[in-house]
Amino acid sequence: MASSVRIGNGQGFWGDSVDAPIRLLRGGPIDYITMDYLAEVTMSIMQRQKVRNPERGYATDFVRFVDEVFPEVSERGIRIVANAGGVNTQACRDRVLDAARRHGVKDMKIGTVAGDDILNRLQELRDAGEKFTNMETGEGLFDQEREILAANVYMPTDGVVQALDQGAQIVITGRCTDPGLVLAPILHEFKWKGYDAVALGTIAGHILECGAQATGGNFTRWWEVPHMADIGYPIAEVSADGGVVITKHEGRGGLVTVDTVSEQLLYEMGNPTNYITPDCVVDFTSIQIAQDGPNRVRVSGVRGAAPTETLKVSISYLAGYKAVGQLVVSGPDAHAKAKLCAEIVWDRLKMAGVTFDQTHQEFLGVGVVHEGIVAAPEQPPEVVLRLAVKDSNRAKVDRFGKEIAPLVTSGPPGVTGFAGGRPKPQEIVAYWPALMGRDRVTPEVSVVEVGS
Repeated sequence: MASSVRIGNGQGFWGDSVDAPIRLLRGGPIDYITMDYLAEVTMSIMQRQKVRNPERGYATDFVRFVDEVFPEVSERGIRIVANAGGVNTQACRDRVLDAARRHGVKDMKIGTVAGDDILNRLQELRDAGEKFTNMETGEGLFDQEREILAANVYMPTDGVVQALDQGAQIVITGRCTDPGLVLAPILHEFKWKGYDAVALGTIAGHILECGAQATGGNFTRWWEVPHMADIGYPIAEVSADGGVVITKHEGRGGLVTVDTVSEQLLYEMGNPTNYITPDCVVDFTSIQIAQDGPNRVRVSGVRGAAPTETLKVSISYLAGYKAVGQLVVSGPDAHAKAKLCAEIVWDRLKMAGVTFDQTHQEFLGVGVVHEGIVAAPEQPPEVVLRLAVKDSNRAKVDRFGKEIAPLVTSGPPGVTGFAGGRPKPQEIVAYWPALMGRDRVTPEVSVVEVGS
């Protein structure tokens, strides 16, 4: 057993910097690299991809990353844990195996953890008594017909720990918790017991999960952050005796202070005394953080309790269609002209007999983002007019998109910036948070060796 390990998180979401994990790998000593790709809407996107192509439904960026770094990962023995599997962990693993073979990698094990995707089990679970009551509205999922796009359980960390225990150097999961990506290597390395210890590992993961948000990204005092272009992604130095220090590679930009770490701790916290995960319940009010040197913050004192008997389920469903269009209106009286443009669009659509379930308009440049807080100029030189509609009828939404461009020649003067083409209808993916019995899901762990 190692006396300490360095765990760095190189992705905070699917779309984060593709260079960040490479800089994390090559920027200094590292034992584990975790990569967090999944958000609620991401699961729906991946499910749609899989429907169109059974070989898709995972984070393709991850495969490109491991393909680039395989020789270094193999030589240095660095282990990677990523939820890049999305809704198709096997297909993601197969592409990683293909990349390993291309590089002639030998004696490496690749693990997958599935079991979170319950989309095809919904009827079975309904028959077993699961109602999937919406945690915000109290409505049952099956109270009316819905086109459900994805349904994934936030799985406990056990499955990832099992894969690591079986020797997997790369572990690909579906919907686990974001902090679980960091917690799993800690539990594998040190076999920590007790809910206080699990809670400490969970907090380490929570601090790392959004990538550079812990090292100066999105920081309130952004002007204090040096060399943000080369911002270092966060690393947790974890020791067997329970020490956790948040840091980054030396020589990289960014900032690790009590303040940067504190801001990340507040991210999606909810009830500070009752932060619920599948592995434990954490009391955030118990967390002690202190500066431990330049770009080093020590975390301690975390208290935890037993997890709940239920697991959270992230469900998404089709909730109609939307379209968004925008124009730049410039010159004298830009705001007044933008208002007139909006009135023209809505009036012309009514004249055509088209109305919508919901409409929205906003005028960027006159203080709408921070209305009442930031003073807006009385005569802005230009205004961005943004119009949007929502409706269950796709054809009506499509009709809206045809009314933006005509304003260039049939509206007031100064309509100069029509970019992005005609707005097209887009599916609205709505989120449905629910709970289900913990005993109804089991992690599906598989570990294979390259070449087998």
